[in-house]
Amino acid sequence: MQETLPDILAGPLLRRCDPQRLVLWLVATRPLALRLTLSADGESRTHDLDAATTCLAIGDHAHCHLIDLALETPLPQETRIAYDLAYRDRQGTWCSLRDWGQALAYPGEPLPTLVLRARHDALLHGSCRKPHHPSADGLARGDRWLSERHQDAAARPAALILSGDQIYADDVAGPMLAAIHALIARLGLYDECLEGTEIATGEALYARDDTYYHRDALLPAVASNAALRDKFFGGKRKPIFTSASAENHLITFAEVMAMYLLVWSPTPWQLITLEMPTLDAAEGERYRREQRHIDDFVAALPQVARLLAHLPTLMIFDDHDITDDWNLTAAWEAAVYGHPFSRRIVGNALLAYLLCQGWGNDPDGLAAPLAATREWLARRGADGRLDCARHGDLITQLLRFTGWGYTLDTQPRLVVLDTRTRRWRSERKRHRPSGLMDWEALSEFQQDLLEQSEVIIVSPAPIFGVKLIEGVQRLFTALGKPLMVDAENWMAHPGSAHTMLNILRHSRTPQRYVILSGDVHYSFVYAITLRQRRHSPRMWQVTSSGLKNTFPTTLLDWFDRLNRWLYAPWSPLNWLTKRRRMLVEPYRPAHASHGERLWNRAGIGYVRLDAEGAPSEVRQLGADDVDTHFDRIPD
Repeated sequence: MQETLPDILAGPLLRRCDPQRLVLWLVATRPLALRLTLSADGESRTHDLDAATTCLAIGDHAHCHLIDLALETPLPQETRIAYDLAYRDRQGTWCSLRDWGQALAYPGEPLPTLVLRARHDALLHGSCRKPHHPSADGLARGDRWLSERHQDAAARPAALILSGDQIYADDVAGPMLAAIHALIARLGLYDECLEGTEIATGEALYARDDTYYHRDALLPAVASNAALRDKFFGGKRKPIFTSASAENHLITFAEVMAMYLLVWSPTPWQLITLEMPTLDAAEGERYRREQRHIDDFVAALPQVARLLAHLPTLMIFDDHDITDDWNLTAAWEAAVYGHPFSRRIVGNALLAYLLCQGWGNDPDGLAAPLAATREWLARRGADGRLDCARHGDLITQLLRFTGWGYTLDTQPRLVVLDTRTRRWRSERKRHRPSGLMDWEALSEFQQDLLEQSEVIIVSPAPIFGVKLIEGVQRLFTALGKPLMVDAENWMAHPGSAHTMLNILRHSRTPQRYVILSGDVHYSFVYAITLRQRRHSPRMWQVTSSGLKNTFPTTLLDWFDRLNRWLYAPWSPLNWLTKRRRMLVEPYRPAHASHGERLWNRAGIGYVRLDAEGAPSEVRQLGADDVDTHFDRIPD
């Protein structure tokens, strides 16, 4: 079998890149000797990558190559740099990316290219990419957009920002789960023990067709698990916002790693043959319906892989990367982390996030958890499975880790917030939504802002959201039902809300903020100033969501209209909000109907900043090629 596998499974993905450092992610079917040739302005330099590469085996035929290359001679900025990532094949010959990765280059060019921008004055950004959603893929739209201007270095974005839900570990289509299991078998991804359920191992789990659309039944049927099942697996019906489905929730580390390979690369799909599991009539129809959407998703993956090979990409998790409503309340945490099975599920998703997303954002900050993960992967038992005790210890370490957020000292400074693991918990009312960041995390955030004139903040959830929707979330929270409406916004917790707003109003923090967000499955732009302050800081909330997801159309139309009527600038209801000292002015989507402020179409966002860090152009590039720009409404 090994001889029929390709050497490269996924990548390269460009991650954090600057003139003196390049970070790349690659997965291969065996450990590879690698070298990187960089060509710009008529000069080429070749770098041996042995010392720069951390190789982690995640299966018999799957090896993550985490490449962190320090450069003694800085690379030029504002020019296209062609790169050739070559590896030594089984015969000892160097195999150029021209040979194995030609599809990653644009037509007429032999190699992919990158551009290191001196300023982060242009960015693509988006979130919420669910493979079986019926919309087209916003990342593929980003590739088509870049293909029209990739030869112009000045027109290239400085980075692609993915602000959450890069995968949906908790909402998996039947055909995707079948593909995951086929890929695990094909690559020999490592097995693990399972605790707190009647199924002892991952291998036993994959062999059971009855777990398709029924994974909530894996929890032992005892009364103490009823609340946990509702919180974690319930396939909760959320009548206000969305219908979530967790019946195919990913469980093992191998399942989550396989999903990353399948959502970022077309190659794994070419290695497997899907067979529909044994299902009843209704589930079979659902499977076939999902299969049509998955087929469309797979067809666009070559474009997605090409985009990720051309743009430095920065990421941060939101809940679906791990599980729906992740850490929403203190009661949620107590239920989920107090049971070995659900704790393992969350921990496995976080482990995969570390390898596939987190490390590439900040290799220095994540060196310690990466080293612990590398040691764990290298120590397997005589049965070939991952060490069960060390597995639990590593998950405990990751759940306590506080370094997932990060800051890039670019121009403007880029501050990416972890709004999931450092929550401001309501200890007295444990079913109340936790604040998105606790006091200590917010204090560190303020330090990152001090004395900066301009800054870009990446907050997965909008800091300035739609007031009416936040009001509905507050109502359901008061009724004791925060899980029904994903009641997690910045204003849901008084402590974190007031602290964040005070930071933004502080005299020593920046005069210009651009806040990039996702999460909500619609797109909008707000301009924010302080009331009754002559030299107010200027803020812009720019939200792009989702890459492959949308909000229920009729419901959003009603929310949009009611929000406009109830919270008009003259409305006294504005004085009941925590943002009453701030003037929030919406922008109008150019192609929207009269009065519409929220844009509900899958795609990817584009924002360009002027010399002072203010947005000069904001667009939503529609996955269906229907684009719109956002314009300020005249006074």
